[in-house]
Amino acid sequence: MFEKILIANRGEIACRVIKTARRMGIKTVAVYSDADALAMHVKMADEAVHIGPPPANQSYIVIDKILDAIRQTGAQAVHPGYGFLSENAKFAEALAQEGVAFIGPPVSAIEQMGDKITSKALAQKAGVHTVPGYMGLIGDAQEAVRIANEIGYPVMIKASAGGGGKGMRIAWDDAQAREGFQSSKNEAASSFGDDRIFIEKFVTQPRHIEIQVLCDAHGNGVWLNERECSIQRRNQKVIEEAPSPFLDAETRRAMGEQALALAKAVGYTSAGTVEFIVDADKNFYFLEMNTRLQVEHPVTEMITGIDLVEQMIRIASGAALTITQDDVKIDGWAIEARLYAEDPYRNFLPSIGRLTRYRPPVEGPTPLGGRVRNDTGVFEGGEISMFYDPMIAKLCTWGASRAAAIEEMRRALDHFEVEGIGHNLPFCAAVMDHPRFVSGDITTAFIAEEYPDGFAGAALAPDLLRQVVAAVAAMQRVAEIRRTRISGTLGNHERKVGNDWVVSLQGESHVVQVAADKAGATIVFDDGAAVRVSSDWTPGDHVAELLIDGKPVVLKVQKLSMGYRIRLRGADLTVLVHTPRQHELWQLMPEKRAPDTSNLLLCPMPGLLVSVKVGVGDAVQEGQALATVEAMKMENILRAERSGTVRAVHAEAGASLAVDEVIMEFE
Repeated sequence: MFEKILIANRGEIACRVIKTARRMGIKTVAVYSDADALAMHVKMADEAVHIGPPPANQSYIVIDKILDAIRQTGAQAVHPGYGFLSENAKFAEALAQEGVAFIGPPVSAIEQMGDKITSKALAQKAGVHTVPGYMGLIGDAQEAVRIANEIGYPVMIKASAGGGGKGMRIAWDDAQAREGFQSSKNEAASSFGDDRIFIEKFVTQPRHIEIQVLCDAHGNGVWLNERECSIQRRNQKVIEEAPSPFLDAETRRAMGEQALALAKAVGYTSAGTVEFIVDADKNFYFLEMNTRLQVEHPVTEMITGIDLVEQMIRIASGAALTITQDDVKIDGWAIEARLYAEDPYRNFLPSIGRLTRYRPPVEGPTPLGGRVRNDTGVFEGGEISMFYDPMIAKLCTWGASRAAAIEEMRRALDHFEVEGIGHNLPFCAAVMDHPRFVSGDITTAFIAEEYPDGFAGAALAPDLLRQVVAAVAAMQRVAEIRRTRISGTLGNHERKVGNDWVVSLQGESHVVQVAADKAGATIVFDDGAAVRVSSDWTPGDHVAELLIDGKPVVLKVQKLSMGYRIRLRGADLTVLVHTPRQHELWQLMPEKRAPDTSNLLLCPMPGLLVSVKVGVGDAVQEGQALATVEAMKMENILRAERSGTVRAVHAEAGASLAVDEVIMEFE
């Protein structure tokens, strides 16, 4: 067994590998760029080596710098994590020449299956049903348009060396094919150092289901069931679960056996994933094979009890698998929500900055009988950088059934506190309550279909809104009593807290009476309905755990001048609380109007202005591309919202822009 391994990665996956290595008694080496000098993976490792400037193409994907770190530390093996160099055959070859073990598959398997074009050709040759497409290299945008027309729209434009949603675009017409080709090519070069592109038919309404395989160098192999990864945005997975709510035992076995046969055909060793798209009739088509550990591997670990990182390390050291196919079971259900630094209220645009508050839910067993796991590489006070993937954490829950795992995830998301940046936590929470998700009726088009105009927060059911009103009224009374005790008396007049309140939210006001006792409070509405609230919440607490009519409810609480900001189940509510007299006066206050920015093109995120496509005096049409901004390894094309003429351009290509910085203005 190895005594020391180097992790050629960063963030949560580096921390994840370090945890298993530590448990196995193996020392670890971290590598880091200037931007990651204070990162969690650097602090967790036994040793750390600086490898260069923040951009990945000057640090994390420079093979010579990783080799230098290996030589400095005497590491005997390298775990590549995912992304960066994890599917780079040249890197694996370089390690072999150094006499260092690669904790992954052999070079030949990476070359054959890690490359999307080659893997499809091999799958076709092996008789595996694949999606129609053009597997040759594509020279330029015009050729991409010609091929797309031959295949028939819609098509998927993909980076050959891609993964994680990088270098992928769906095109529905010639203009999108032309733009998508160039953006995919640029992203692929930036993220993987390989700008080769291919095109395949985009199958509408598919499910994305993948099979985890594990093979050793002694001819042994197992498939570890499936993961459903259909909740995606821009081809980037957001919610994953294991097993799939769609597959039956027969289809599961057929997919598993085919995936394992494909892995053995290319002499695969280590952990790998064979991805399929599955149609409504359970017909499945080989999509690609990822010759590395997947981001969503924790859900497989939670239903099988198998530590995939440990197995990868043991296989790389030459050990034989001790697991047989009969040992692989499905125990309960697991769900993973990827917490990204992306603002769902601004069309999921990247968000960077300091985590002023980061409090994940408690890991381990839960009061409901499930489990919570949180894989992360960040900490409170740390910064989310513009240079890398926007992932903050992978929150995973397990339950005895799918319904139980969903309920565990709801509670875990409601407990998760993240402040200082935009993030998709409310969106993940909203998905957990969405009827289609709850029923398992999902496809890769779920987000586009259910949120066609973007995400503006979850709409809570009337009974839950009434619970929020009751909870806030009870909390306000507690806060007022505390204020009274602090301020004491004014002259000979003791301050008293009244029982009558007006609670306003979402344009409606509710007149309530609060009848408190030692065990809690009964809130009576003006229609005579009563709601019982009990809690040990103290003013200043950011999370309130309450029992409302005997059922547990978790609220994230932020004090405002005349009320509270309340967040739960994907909703973000401003709740005002007044005395009856205050409410009368508040209704007379004029409403503050937002400034008019309709004639400005504002930068929607912090990032690098890659290009400006129009100049002063140019007439632009609605939907026309105006500029391209790169942030967190993704290119974002900014388009005109309406027709007009460019009056002024305030930023040039190459400029680093802040959020809402003016790029250009229109007449």
